[in-house]
Amino acid sequence: MGVAAPRRKLSPGEYLELERASEVRHEYAGGELFAMSGGTFEHSAIAANIGRLLGNALGERGCMALNSDMRIKIPSADRYVYPDGSVVCGRPEFEDERRDTLLNPVLVIEVLSDSSDSSEAYDRGDKFALYQTVASIREVVLASQKAPRVEVFARQADGSWVLRVHGPGDRAALSSVGCDLVVDEVYRGVLEATSPGAR
Repeated sequence: MGVAAPRRKLSPGEYLELERASEVRHEYAGGELFAMSGGTFEHSAIAANIGRLLGNALGERGCMALNSDMRIKIPSADRYVYPDGSVVCGRPEFEDERRDTLLNPVLVIEVLSDSSDSSEAYDRGDKFALYQTVASIREVVLASQKAPRVEVFARQADGSWVLRVHGPGDRAALSSVGCDLVVDEVYRGVLEATSPGAR
């Protein structure tokens, strides 16, 4: 999460009005705006790879992969967030006719920041807890940008969540959308391009 801009607390409606006119994206929590900071090369490339892989795999499945421009509403907490990617299956549901705030994602993706960065703690903690409250979300994918590691949290029938961790050579099964993520493809060209001495 970014840094709160000092101002009076805003209603959700005021937030949406300001956000739609803003050139900078903000998440919304407790009446406050939090500016979203830019990502690293690794962050951007991994998110793009995941989006491409999902888009190609979903094909005729009636699901669509969306990028980080799609805002998600968290009704239980009156929050609005931007995941690094999401998937919607069937008919997408939106907050209003502007069609820029999705209500029914089945899967969300977060590319984790450096472990020294507080944003990783936010993605793993508060933001993950928010995703758990959205009834339509069946899986949450967390991808490291420092090593080839993909974590898949899957909601079970009893409401509990099960974690599966995948590394090099693995296929991460995404049961919510009926396809796999090949970990080596998620990181193809990314870590090699940023290793010391890479050109």
